[in-house]
Formats: sequence, C-alpha cells, structure tokens
Amino acid sequence: MSDTLPMFPLGTVLFPGVSVPLTVFEDRYRALVHHLLRIEDPIQRVFGTVGIRDGYELGDHGAQSLYRTGVKVLLTEVEPHADGTFSVVAVGLERIELGELDTSGLFPVGHIESRPEPEDDVDPVLLERARSTFTAYRAALAELRADPYSGALPRDPSYLSWTLAACAPLPMPQRQSLLEADNASERLLLVSDLLQGELQAMNVIPSLPATDVARDRWSPN
Repeated sequence: MSDTLPMFPLGTVLFPGVSVPLTVFEDRYRALVHHLLRIEDPIQRVFGTVGIRDGYELGDHGAQSLYRTGVKVLLTEVEPHADGTFSVVAVGLERIELGELDTSGLFPVGHIESRPEPEDDVDPVLLERARSTFTAYRAALAELRADPYSGALPRDPSYLSWTLAACAPLPMPQRQSLLEADNASERLLLVSDLLQGELQAMNVIPSLPATDVARDRWSPN
C-alpha cells in the first residue's frame, strides 16, 4: 500500500539516522514548513525527500528528474526569520520509494512506499575493513580540509553504514548508490570500495580534494 507525504526534493542525498540543516526560502517549501508546524504532535511532522538529478529543479517535467529512492524525514528544529524564510534541522527516519509526484498544490506531495532496512548479519571482516578504510580516508582528507566526522564510529553495522555514507564527501551519484544499496553489508562493501578509490586518486593527484578528482574523468598515464 502506498502513502502520501509532503515532498522536499534536494540537490543532495540524505540518509536514515543522520541530521541535516536546511535553509527554506522557496514559497512552496515555506508552505510545506507552515503545513508541518500546524500539526500538533511534533512526532508527526514528517516529510519526504529525494535527490534531484543533474541539478534540475521541479517543474512541468520535474518528476522525471528526481531519483526514486529517498528518505522519510522528521522536522526537529525550526527557526523562522523576518523575511519569511526558515532555518530548520531534520533527521532521516527510513528509506522510501517515490511513485507519483503531485505538484498541483501549495507544495509537492508524493505517493510513496516504505523501504525499511532488512536484517543483516554483517561479516566482522567487512566491518573492520570499512572502519579502517574510513580511518585512512579521514587521515588523508585532514591534510586538505576539515575532518568530515568527529568522535567514535558507531558499533551497530547498519548505523555505521549510514554514517560512513553520510560522512564520505562523494559525488551525488555515488551517494545515491549508497542509499539504494540493499542492506548494510552491501553498503559497507560499496563505501569501502568508493573510499579506497578516492584514496588512490588522492595519491595520484595529492593537491586536489578527493571529491574534486572524482567529479572529472582523469587518467594517471
């Protein structure tokens, strides 16, 4: 059975269990925030988000430019501004699949289905590889920009996989592939491979941040 949710497509990929600050300035998304604030129970102030492909915004053909796998999100903090805009904080809850998108109202509404994370018995070797690869990536990245993560990494394999996916400053298509991975094992393997590729790229062109190298086609020859 499908459900409906207010939708806030973004030019980035969000992940379950991860908080994100957002600036809300467009009329339709300001209307969405007003709608959510009229809901008395704060736990019910939820909306959906999916990534926008190739930088396209919503319009007559906007639904064709959106990724279909996204995240249900809970609005947790709202700061209104005098100009009518909002600074908000939201936290990802679970994955969703977007079907039809209705843009005829004050804000977009999506017909969605939940895509919960399945149970997964993750190999301890894979867990250690993911942790060590991310640790090496953090050390290499620290020479170029701020550390993308502080504190100890989560011990829960599923939350670890979402945390690494969120912290790795990868191009949007790669972040989307991490969101779409079937389970924690597949996601940890994928993020380890992606980060290893970033490390190799940084060794070839150490003066460039890894994410900049990954956006362009290049050859070490």
